[in-house]
Amino acid sequence: MSDVDAEQLALDGLAPRRRRKRAPAAKTPAAKHPIARVVLDVQATHLGQTFDYYVEERHSEAALPGVMVRVRFGGQRVYGIIWERADASDTPASSLRYIERVVTDRAIVPKSMRDDVTAIADAFGGTRANILRLAVPPRVAYVEREQWERPRTGRGVETRRRMYAGAEQESYAALQRLYGNIGLLREAFSKRGFQAFVFDPLPGAGHWCRCVAWMVAAAAAQGRPVVLVLPTMREIEDMAHALKAMGMRPFARTESASGSYDGDFTVLNAQMPPAERYRAYLAISLGRVSCVLGTRSAMYAPVEGNALFLVLDDVCYQDADGMMPYANARGVLRLRAKSHNGVFVAMGNARSVQSQWETDASYAKDTQVGGFSTPIHALPAATKESSPWVRWLNRDELTRLADPTIGARVPHTAVRVLSKALEGGPVLLSIPQDGITEALTCSQCHRQARCARCTGPLERLHDGTVRCTWCGIATVQWSCPACHNERMRVVRVGAAGTAQELSRLFRGVPIVLSTPSQPRGIVPEITFAPRLVIATPGAEPRVRGAGVAEREYRAVAILDAWTSLYAFGIDAGVDTLTAWMRAVALCAPRTRGGQALLIGETDPALAKSLMLWNSPLLARTELSERAQTALPPVFAAACVWGRRDAVKTALDRIGALGEGDFASIETSEGRMPSVLGPVPIPQPRTIDSRELEGTADRVKAVVRVPQSRRAELAIRLRAASARHVASREPGELRFQLDPKERI
Repeated sequence: MSDVDAEQLALDGLAPRRRRKRAPAAKTPAAKHPIARVVLDVQATHLGQTFDYYVEERHSEAALPGVMVRVRFGGQRVYGIIWERADASDTPASSLRYIERVVTDRAIVPKSMRDDVTAIADAFGGTRANILRLAVPPRVAYVEREQWERPRTGRGVETRRRMYAGAEQESYAALQRLYGNIGLLREAFSKRGFQAFVFDPLPGAGHWCRCVAWMVAAAAAQGRPVVLVLPTMREIEDMAHALKAMGMRPFARTESASGSYDGDFTVLNAQMPPAERYRAYLAISLGRVSCVLGTRSAMYAPVEGNALFLVLDDVCYQDADGMMPYANARGVLRLRAKSHNGVFVAMGNARSVQSQWETDASYAKDTQVGGFSTPIHALPAATKESSPWVRWLNRDELTRLADPTIGARVPHTAVRVLSKALEGGPVLLSIPQDGITEALTCSQCHRQARCARCTGPLERLHDGTVRCTWCGIATVQWSCPACHNERMRVVRVGAAGTAQELSRLFRGVPIVLSTPSQPRGIVPEITFAPRLVIATPGAEPRVRGAGVAEREYRAVAILDAWTSLYAFGIDAGVDTLTAWMRAVALCAPRTRGGQALLIGETDPALAKSLMLWNSPLLARTELSERAQTALPPVFAAACVWGRRDAVKTALDRIGALGEGDFASIETSEGRMPSVLGPVPIPQPRTIDSRELEGTADRVKAVVRVPQSRRAELAIRLRAASARHVASREPGELRFQLDPKERI
């Protein structure tokens, strides 16, 4: 036997089976539009384009634009969305593969949504796959059969429109007496062109919900879909309650024999169970639900037509995506409203600087995510009647009142006001943060103890030593620069420490703590009864009672206002005013004896905006300062971060260094460099030992360009990132357009 015929012997029954090679089945391209251009679920920036695949004749009717398919890409199977069908491809025929499987029977990404995804990706420098990853929930097969096979039940279109029209008429009659130019917004719902508005709501428990409910009714009466993006689930629950009161039904299983789902509004949130989230997504895509509300994931709701897109508190940090391309809800909603010829509304407890920029015709420039917006502000008489009496108890005011406890955290004047309010109901005390941290003040004049070297706040360690929280230097032989006293006093700013202090001032009064870090967590609601409620911003319990007067706090006190003077971030002032206004809005108006106290030193612009309930005052001041310093929104900006050499290379490639056309900007103060930084930044918290060396030298830089060149900046940054990834250059490199936090 030759070596060629040699065969490994095996025991009987254990010989390897011989597999017969089957000839590949013949496949025939579709006769009409045989090429499918597919956006694959591949997140690499340099693979952000569509890829061409052949469509078999047997799949031709099912492989429509918008459906999900499975294809071969490289050595693996991946899913993708057919973006369009074409007659020819620039790729050689020998390199084209066939679509292996059509996964969904119908389109799950409609045509208008595909156009929106492309526009969002271009505006924020990402790819369509980046947006689809966030916009389309994970597929659940049985939910598709449930939604596609069962007909819709419930009220007809005309019945619902009549209901919405009646609710809109009733609400508009009440709001027209409060807001002078609210008629412009009402007219926008009956027209078919894009319009944008900035809405400043009045204070009052649930007043913003009633305003939004009216907008929903006005839009739905005209047959417009509605997308509402709210900061947290607490606002979603409040809004759902207001919509139910108007007669709208939540999307849920009906009691019919078929067990189908029906409703007028639905919630779309990334924290929902997969089946519920996919069911809500399909219901919106099929037009079975016309109103969707949720957190930032709702900004990608697949609505059609001239929709209403509304965002509440557009300055909150929750509105920015946590993954590439880090799109923010305000920009996405305005962009979509413009592409749909719809209506965009930005509403906030305090007006953001971006909204102020859009309402000022001398500043506003038409961009992908910005442009002129019509302001809607309350009438002065209505503001005075709806707001509580706000008093600023700073040192000057307490001196005028001859208060003997000047500098105390809760002075005697505040104790007297709060004690009187407790006779009629609950009182809210808002603290800036919760935790075990302590602040040090002078024991005599109660000024905050600060470092003599860098003016940073001092803290006491467990061993009794005192050091600066900014520069870390130890402090010995400290003396107050105001009164030369050498003794310090500990002020506990956390919820537990505050409760201990107040228990001695208000003996026998029940105290409720509502903060995320407390054992009970956030208390959703309380009954109308005398009690002290200590809460951090966003965790204020709602008051539940029989009438309107029993759904309000009798008084609200803002403690530790001095912390606003040392807050970080470019939006620190607006964020602080937003938190204060959110808390004070829960107070009874002055016509029912409501009082709000701002205790401590703070920026006069902040205090004046709160006392007059006029947030545009602070927004105008901030906008003027940013115009002088060439900061957003007067200029467009992008944050670039990663390893130092990668960031420097990217800045050079986009023309932001040297002689590049993005290297400098023209401002009112003259010409200045466009780049701020780079400055060192800490390593990511999720780092492991393999990444330690590569992220040891991380930096961050900010690039500023005129608003007219924002789109160009996004494209250049995407190209630089794609080149970095495709060339396998070492180091981390990321970027974000319109970042909330800069250097």
